[in-house]
Amino acid sequence: MTANEPLAMSAAILGLLGSVAAATAAAQEPGRATPELTSLLGKPLYAAPVGDRAPLEAALSKAQAELAADPQNPEKVVWVGRRLGYLWRIHDAVEVFSEGIAAHPQYAPLYRHRGHRYITLRQFDRAIVDLERAAKLIEGKPDVVEEDGQPNAQNIPLTSLGFNVWYHLALARYLQGDFEGARRDFTKTLDYCRGYDDNVVAVTDWLYMSLRRLGREEEAAKLLAPIREDMNIIENRAYHRRLLLYKGVLKPEEVLNTQSASELDVATYGYGVGNWYLYNGDRAKAREHFERVIAGPYWPAFGFIAAEVELKREERNR
Repeated sequence: MTANEPLAMSAAILGLLGSVAAATAAAQEPGRATPELTSLLGKPLYAAPVGDRAPLEAALSKAQAELAADPQNPEKVVWVGRRLGYLWRIHDAVEVFSEGIAAHPQYAPLYRHRGHRYITLRQFDRAIVDLERAAKLIEGKPDVVEEDGQPNAQNIPLTSLGFNVWYHLALARYLQGDFEGARRDFTKTLDYCRGYDDNVVAVTDWLYMSLRRLGREEEAAKLLAPIREDMNIIENRAYHRRLLLYKGVLKPEEVLNTQSASELDVATYGYGVGNWYLYNGDRAKAREHFERVIAGPYWPAFGFIAAEVELKREERNR
C-alpha cells in the first residue's frame, strides 16, 4: 500500500456515502418507488420493510456519520451495509460491501455480509463465492461474537462470525439444490453454536431438511433426539416449533396457529410446514403453503426465498 492509497480509499467510501444519501432521498420522494428486485417467479419486490422504518432510518444515519468520521475502518463499512439491508435496500447494501472489499480485501465480515445479501437477491452462486472466501479468511483464527443490529428481547448476541459464515454458506447451497453440500456445511455450523439452544434449533432444522431431501430419514430422525419442548429459546421459536413438528410433538395446524407470530415468523413457519408436506408426499398441500408464504410481505426471509425456490423448481419440472 502506498502513502496515497488510504486517502484514495477514504475518498471512495465518502463518495459512496454521498451516493447512498442521494438514493435515500430519491426513494422517499412520492412516485419514485421502483422494485428492489424481481422474485424467482417474476414478481416485483419493493424496499418496504414491515413495521416502523423511522428507527431503521435513524440507525442508518448514525452508521453513515460514524463511517464518515472513520472512513478507513472496515467495521464501520459493515454497519452501513447492514443498516441498508435492514431497510431492504439490498443493492445499496451490496454496493457498500463491495466498496469495502475493494479497500479491505482481507476483511472476512465484508464477504460474510455481502454473501448474505446475495442470498436475499436470489444470487446463490455469488453468495457461495463470497462465503467460501470468508470461510478461508477466518480459518485458524479465534472466532468472534457478531453484534446484533436488531437485538433480541434479552439483548444477547447469540451468533458469531464463524457461525454466520458457515450457516449462510450452507443455506446458499441448500437453496441452490446442493443438499449434500448443505448437509456438510450445516454439520460444520453446529461447531459454532456457542451453547445456545437458539443456534442449535436453527441449524438442526435446516440440517434435518437437507437430510430428508437426500432420503436419509433415519439419520434425520436421530437429529431430533435432543430437541425438547422446554429448550431455552430466546428468538428462534419458529425453528423450534418446526422441529417439534418433525418430531411429531406438534401438528401442522398447531405450528401455524401462532397469533403473536411476526411476518418473518409466518414465512418461516409456512416454509417448514410446506416442506414437511413435500417430503411426506403431499405436493398439493406443499404448494398451498409455499404460495401462502410468497403472498406475504416479508420477501427477504429465508423461508420466503426457499418457498420461491420450491415453486420455481416445480414450474421447471412440469
